[in-house]
Amino acid sequence: MAKQISDLKLGILGGGQLGRMLIQEAINYNLTTLILDPDTDAPCKHLANYFECGSITDFDTVYNFGKKADIITIEIEKVNIEALEQLEKEGKQVFPQARVIRLIQDKGVQKQFFKENNIPTAPFQLVNTREDIKNSHFAFPYILKQRRDGYDGKGVMRINGAADIEQAFDAPCLIEELVDFEKEIAVIVSRNSNGDVKTFPMVEMEFNAEANLVEFLISPSTYPESLQERAENIAKNIASSLNITGLLAVEMFVTKDGEILVNELAPRPHNSGHHTIEGNYVSQFEQHLRAIFNLPLGDTRPISNAVMINLLGEKNHNGVAKYQGLEKIMAIDGVYVHLYGKKYTKPFRKMGHVTIVDQNREKAIEKANYIKNTLKVIS
Repeated sequence: MAKQISDLKLGILGGGQLGRMLIQEAINYNLTTLILDPDTDAPCKHLANYFECGSITDFDTVYNFGKKADIITIEIEKVNIEALEQLEKEGKQVFPQARVIRLIQDKGVQKQFFKENNIPTAPFQLVNTREDIKNSHFAFPYILKQRRDGYDGKGVMRINGAADIEQAFDAPCLIEELVDFEKEIAVIVSRNSNGDVKTFPMVEMEFNAEANLVEFLISPSTYPESLQERAENIAKNIASSLNITGLLAVEMFVTKDGEILVNELAPRPHNSGHHTIEGNYVSQFEQHLRAIFNLPLGDTRPISNAVMINLLGEKNHNGVAKYQGLEKIMAIDGVYVHLYGKKYTKPFRKMGHVTIVDQNREKAIEKANYIKNTLKVIS
C-alpha cells in the first residue's frame, strides 16, 4: 500500500463493542477511525476520531459516510450492501467485500454456498411462509431460523411438533435438522489481499440455554490434534472459497460420532475470539486490521490457557447498569475485565466480558466459575 497505515482513515459501520475493541487496537497504529451507528450513546462514541449518528441500513447515509474513509469495514452484517457496492465501484476498499457480506446476510444463501462447496453442514430446506413449514417433510424436532437479521439467539426457534408451527416465523426461513452435537466449537480465520491465511486455534464453547448465547469459551481445545486440524482446514477452505479479505468466524458443531458440521459464519471480529486479546500473541482485532490493510498476519499461537465469560445483564434488571462484585473478582490473578461502555442494562444484554488466563486449565475454569457466580450486572 503506497500510503502508510497511519495516513489512512478507517470507516467502521456499527459502533458497538466490536467496533470499540477494534478502535482500541487501531489506536496503537495511529489510525484515524470514523464510526457510523444509529445509537447516540454507542460504545464507540467517545473513542472514535469521528462519530456519526445515523442508520447503517440506509443507502445515502452509508454511501456518504463511506466517502469520508479510505477503507471501510463492518462490526455487524446488517448494513446497506448496495451502498457498499457503489463505493467499491468508485474505488473505495470495502473489507470484507460487499459480495461476502451479501452472501452471509442471508442464512439460506450461506447454506447453499456450503452445499455447493462441499462444506459439511446439517441437512436443510428453504421455506418462505408458515404454510411451507407445515408442508415440510422434516422430522420433528428441527431448528427453524429466519434467513435474515437473526443474531445472538434471536430469529431461531426449535420446532418440537405440529403445534409449534402455529407460533413459527411467517417469513423466509431455513429448516435445519437438529444436530445431536457434543460440543460447539469455533475457528477464526484471517486472510489478507495477498492471499495469506492464518487460523486461531480452535476453541470450545458452552452455551447459556436460556439466552441462547455463549456463556463460556475455553482456549485452547483439548480435542485430539487431528480433529482440531480438520476444523482449522474447514475454516481455511471457506475463507479461500469466499476469497475474503478480513476476519471470518466459523461456528461449528462436533457431533457425538466425531463429525464436524459448519453452523454459521460471521465476516468480522466475533464473540468467540475475545479471549485472544490476552490469551494469544495477536488478538483477533489486530489480526482484522492487519488483514484489511494487507499487512503480514500476526502470530495466532496461544500464550496460555484462557477462559472467556460473557457478562450478560441479569434477569429482571432494566436500567442504568451497576457492576456487583467487580472488586472481588479483580483481586484474582490473571483476570481481565472488559466493560463495553453501555449505559443501560437489560436481561441478557451483552455488557462486557471477562478473560481469565492461567497456565493451569482447570484453575482457569475454576476461576471462571467463581466469577460467573460473583460478578453480576444489575440496575
